[in-house]
Parts: sequence; C-alpha cells; structure tokens
Amino acid sequence: MDDAERLPDGPAAAVRDPRLFEEFYRRHLDPVMRFVARRVDDPHTAADLTAEIFLAVLRSAHSYRPDLGSETAWLFGIARNVVSSERRRVARETERDLRFSGRRLLEADDIARIEDRLDAESPGRRALAALARLPEGERAVMELIAVDQLTVTEAAAALGIRQVTARVRLHRARKALRREAEARAAETPPATRTRSAEATTPDVPLLYIARGVA
Repeated sequence: MDDAERLPDGPAAAVRDPRLFEEFYRRHLDPVMRFVARRVDDPHTAADLTAEIFLAVLRSAHSYRPDLGSETAWLFGIARNVVSSERRRVARETERDLRFSGRRLLEADDIARIEDRLDAESPGRRALAALARLPEGERAVMELIAVDQLTVTEAAAALGIRQVTARVRLHRARKALRREAEARAAETPPATRTRSAEATTPDVPLLYIARGVA
C-alpha cells in the first residue's frame, strides 16, 4: 500500500508545518476512518477515536521510519493502539454514561456521514469477529493483512515485529482458520449444505484463505 505524495521527511515534517499537517490529515483521513469503522459501530466513538489517532500522530511523528513501511502502515499501527486502549477503557467502566462526558457534539451531517461509513464497513467488522478466536499475535497479523489490506511487510512494521515473525503468524492463522472451516463443513448435514450456501454469505475466513490474501 503506497502513499501518494509522501512528504520527504514524513509525518515529522507535517507536525512542524500546519499547512503540511492539514495535507497529511486530508490524505490519510479516509483510510483511518475506514480502519476505525471496521472496529466500532457508534458514530460518536468513531469520531473520537479518529481524532485521537491524529493527536497521537503529533506525539509520535518522530518514530516514523520510511524504511520499515508506508505512512499508512505506520498510521494503522498507531490506530490499532488507540482502538485497543479504548476497548480497555470501556471494559473498566462501571457506568456506560461516562463515555459521553466531555464528548464534543457532532452535527447531524457529521453523524450521517459517519453512519454511512460504519454501514459500508460492516463486512469488515464481521470479518474481525470471525477472527476473534485466534491467539492475539496471529489475529493481529491476520486483521491487518486480510481485513485492512496491508502487505506482510507493512503489517510487520505496524506491529513492530520482524517480517519473518509476521509470516509465521499469518501461516498459523490461515492453518487454524482452514481447520475451523473444514470442521464446520463436516458438521453441516449434506441435505442442508446446498440450501445454506444459497441462503447465506460465504464464511469470511474461508474467502480470505481461498484468495490467498497477502
């Protein structure tokens, strides 16, 4: 996944120049929003997380290394940490109403636009749910490659691991998903197999395995 019009000095240059940061923001907003929309289904949360990701860019711009991957891969690594932190925060909450304290109000048009994006990314959320039973390390690699469409090199950079480690985890994840898909197929009665195939969408992990993603 190559970045168009990449800045010579990367995100660090954008942080030093408001005009360049606006260009950086506009160039990467849609990919980041899609990443978030595949992981949450509430427009306010999606808006908050997207804003937090770009705030994290300001704090982490010095850490970007172009030799390890594209700006998008680096951003997805930051986005993954922000989304994971939000999940841990929500898990610790005893009162869900706390999520709304201090939240900026969104205009109706903002909510409608984000809801459209959430609807468009619902297949991605179903794919992520299908990967939930994988071990954390294997799931992280599979998510970035199969769902977020990063290359193995970019996924490794986003996760801060070696490429060989990413490839091993990807291989294990595909193997586990293949076993699960075969087990499910074996459990489906032959008489209902054709009818089920016609009535439902194919199993998402099966599609990714068959296509040889990455």
